[in-house]
Amino acid sequence: MDYTILVMLLKDLVILPHQEIKLELKDEISKKIVKVSNKKYNNRVLIVNPTTTSKEPSVEDLPKIGVATYIKNKLELSNGNLRLTLKGEKRVEVLDYNSFSDEIICADVMDINLPSLDEDNRNVLLKKLKEAMTQYLDASPNISNSIFTLVSENDDLDFLTDAITSFLPLKPSKKLQYMSEANYEKRALSLIKDIKLEIKYLKLEEKIDNRVEMKLSEEQEEYYLKEKIKEIESLLGIKDTSSDTYKYYQKLESLAIPKKSHDKLFEEIKKLERMNYSSPETATLQSYLDWTLNLPWQVLSKENLNAKKVMTSLNKSHYGLEKIKKRIVDYINIKNINPSLPSPIICLVGPPGVGKTTITKSIAAALNREFYKISVGGLNDSVELVGSRRTYLGALPGKVMQGLRKCGTSNPVILIDEVDKMVKDYKGDPASTLLDILDSTQNKTFVDNYIEEPFDLSNVLFILTANDLKNIPYTLIDRLEIIELASYTVYEKVDICKKYILPKIYKDLNLTKKLVIKDETIINIINNYTKEAGVRNLTRVLKTLVTKIVTTKSSMVVNDQNLSKYLEETVNDHEVSKINSPGIVNALAYTSFGGATFKVECAIYEGREEVMVTGSLGDVLKESIKVAVSYLKENKLIKEDALKEKTIHIHLLDGATKKEGPSCGVAITTAILSEIYQVLIEQTISFTGEISLKGDILKIGGLREKIIAAYNAKIKTVYIPLLNQNDLKEIPKKILDKLEIKKVSNYQEIYQDLFKNNIA
Repeated sequence: MDYTILVMLLKDLVILPHQEIKLELKDEISKKIVKVSNKKYNNRVLIVNPTTTSKEPSVEDLPKIGVATYIKNKLELSNGNLRLTLKGEKRVEVLDYNSFSDEIICADVMDINLPSLDEDNRNVLLKKLKEAMTQYLDASPNISNSIFTLVSENDDLDFLTDAITSFLPLKPSKKLQYMSEANYEKRALSLIKDIKLEIKYLKLEEKIDNRVEMKLSEEQEEYYLKEKIKEIESLLGIKDTSSDTYKYYQKLESLAIPKKSHDKLFEEIKKLERMNYSSPETATLQSYLDWTLNLPWQVLSKENLNAKKVMTSLNKSHYGLEKIKKRIVDYINIKNINPSLPSPIICLVGPPGVGKTTITKSIAAALNREFYKISVGGLNDSVELVGSRRTYLGALPGKVMQGLRKCGTSNPVILIDEVDKMVKDYKGDPASTLLDILDSTQNKTFVDNYIEEPFDLSNVLFILTANDLKNIPYTLIDRLEIIELASYTVYEKVDICKKYILPKIYKDLNLTKKLVIKDETIINIINNYTKEAGVRNLTRVLKTLVTKIVTTKSSMVVNDQNLSKYLEETVNDHEVSKINSPGIVNALAYTSFGGATFKVECAIYEGREEVMVTGSLGDVLKESIKVAVSYLKENKLIKEDALKEKTIHIHLLDGATKKEGPSCGVAITTAILSEIYQVLIEQTISFTGEISLKGDILKIGGLREKIIAAYNAKIKTVYIPLLNQNDLKEIPKKILDKLEIKKVSNYQEIYQDLFKNNIA
């Protein structure tokens, strides 16, 4: 009977009829074959072995004989692989190979029907095969009785040849010959010869083993004598202080370690003592003991708990960042009252360059604690944090335990950087693992997979950093104490430059002469040569400036006139481009890199009554556009037929940047009205806020960054939600004095302000 079956290729593994094998599939094509087989082919696949060794065999390289198999069991492993149990059913002849899909092939096959063998010939072959197999089993005393029972009780020659072939330790190429031979008479004759050859190999191996055993007995005698000497020395009270085990015992006794852990490690050292040093396990056990015994078990560095000194130290190293400084001082004050207070889990959220990492280093220095940094950006494997089992090849403890050993104390400051960039996939969920490390209710008895003994992490001060609050994993965020570090204003950057950046550059370059530079020139550098929320790039630019002046032996006086001589590249895109037509408005955004301005454009033209959106918008922004259109229609701010058979196209400039967030609805609504009524919105006006279907202006986040971005772009008037008026306290008065902030609660207020008197 002819039928079709999916094909799976195996290169180094041969399966025979009636044989069961286990496979672990890594490639996606094989996984797809299993999936399709389950749905359409009753879990049957054809196993064939290509006749070529090339990585990508062609159809011409595939044999005409294969084994039809049944997928008896399948299991998806945690590492993404698929484990299968295949049972060989029968040999089949391949009539033709076909393409099932771009990646999968199938085969038209038919069952193989052989003429029956003469009864006398069959009995003789059966007898000879069983005799040969009995001799082989006698020569191999360690073999299981199951094969003996199978051979003695079964008279099916076809089945027996396949069963014996799968059992014998033959090379894959030899087994492939047996698989490809459909005639069981030929298989039986060949198998009898191969069994006798295997018996010869076994006898030869026995001779070699006897010789090796004699040599080993001599080595064992030497080992026995050495052990006897050790025992005699022990009875006489003589200790070998140079031995590794003696040093391990001494180290163990010096540790302030829990009794259970002490007893466990004591047994491990005794185990090492009994081991032969040539054993491969010796190095593994020594490595484990080196790691475990050198951890800072209950070793604490003396902490500086003088709040005034800590604040002075932090102010000396960092400008601003008052929230985090105040939180550390509060922690010290409470710690003085209650020394057993668990350390807070602080997460610093802010744009790059505002000082998240450096303030953490300064906190460690101010508290007189050791500092260690763990970067988890892009991390997707939990093993990196909690270590791997020591039975694995190349096993090591996780990054936390590695950090503790390097610090030498159990109360360092550990910075976990970029928690918003961790990845959750088939390898694990690092955020959930991180929770076990951070949570003070759990980490008192934290167990690293490699160390295997509980270690108290409650004394560690963990400080996390992130650029974007929205991307911090949900499993973590409710356990963290979030402190947002905002962008610096241009005036703050000038102060930082004069008090921190330039003095550090002079010190690094060992300069005695200093730049003569006015505040206006520093502002020029900030506005025209940098584009950032923090001061990282400003530091880089100033270092380049000083280096060029020193190396060219130029005047140390820097002003706007000679600045371009030293700094060539400008990034002067702070000022918004001129708006010269209706349908365009300025909007404000809060990104992971700080505040930003961008334009919302609207075009309305004849066509289907629909809304088109472009500019790499997320789902929330697309919904804002729909809300804006519905609001304008329902509240009759536009004529009933204004949008009839018209297409509205909304575009947010800078299409390469992904835009998402609920704060653009007001700008979108204004752009649509501007286009419909052909009212030009001044380029010095900008908007932030989300709109509801009833026109209410909703509260938004990141107002400080947005206002700073508006100021840098020379915006004069900013419309903000009335609900955000308390956030204005965080904005420097210098900036607020130069901006007109209009607080609105409903869009009707903006309509009255910009459109009511300008509509014909």
